[in-house]
Amino acid sequence: MFKGCGTALITPFAADGSLDEPALRRLVRRQVDDGIHFLVPGGTTGESPTLTRDEHLRLVAVTIEESGGRVPVVAGCGGYNTAEIVSLAADLQALGPQGLLSVTPYYNKPTAEGLYRHYAELAGATDLPIVVYNVPGRTCCNITPDVLGRLAGIPGIVGVKEASGSIGQMADVCQIVPSGFAVLSGDDAVTLPLMALGGVGVISVASNEIPGPMATLCDYALAGDFAQARTLHRRYLPLMNANFCETSPGPVKVAMEMMGLLDEARFRLPLTRPSATSSAIVRSALESVGLFKSHVVLA
Repeated sequence: MFKGCGTALITPFAADGSLDEPALRRLVRRQVDDGIHFLVPGGTTGESPTLTRDEHLRLVAVTIEESGGRVPVVAGCGGYNTAEIVSLAADLQALGPQGLLSVTPYYNKPTAEGLYRHYAELAGATDLPIVVYNVPGRTCCNITPDVLGRLAGIPGIVGVKEASGSIGQMADVCQIVPSGFAVLSGDDAVTLPLMALGGVGVISVASNEIPGPMATLCDYALAGDFAQARTLHRRYLPLMNANFCETSPGPVKVAMEMMGLLDEARFRLPLTRPSATSSAIVRSALESVGLFKSHVVLA
């Protein structure tokens, strides 16, 4: 179910700081219409640590409703308190997503045994398939290949979003997990090499901006047409890199404002709007692929 390109959806906020549901619905429709393979609301790209429980659930509910069953929805369900995440999983399951994406516990820095038991507890509490999310650069917690191999043996844990930044670790992951276990990139820029190693796609930031091209890149790679996939990768690599010129999701939200997809890029503290220097990098990347709009009007 979880292969190709899934979008780690940003969360749009209104001028008063609340969830901007009309903008969210507009973004979800665009994603589905442009051929995205699945959607991931309520993840860390969606600023989930700053959402209340009710907002988190509403975000996922609107995504499910607006996508209308045309693509799977994988709801974000991660954090550093196992009991709280188990409780959130139950509430999310009641909404009807097709899976959960669960980032490793951040700050706590659990041991390998703690990680295993955390995910085992979550898997035992929900009927939904779980994709674990490894992003040690942001959590200070790395799911090593041997731990992932253990996790892959737990019924219900079906994949990993691998964002360790190490091609060597990615190669080891693809080597150790069983057939059918979905290895997904957590970094747009290394989607192609990971898929060449046996990965099956990406959970993408860039597809907030370019859902069609990112989905097509994955389609080519899954079909073994790496020449065509490389063409798309090279075209959009400057944008993929610009999205991380400052803490994500700052740059991608500014890009979406510049594209006319958001009326304004808004954030909740402690995140703030990217600097003028970073915004200029984003603008240059958008201009390089013809996506910058100097005058935009939202429908």
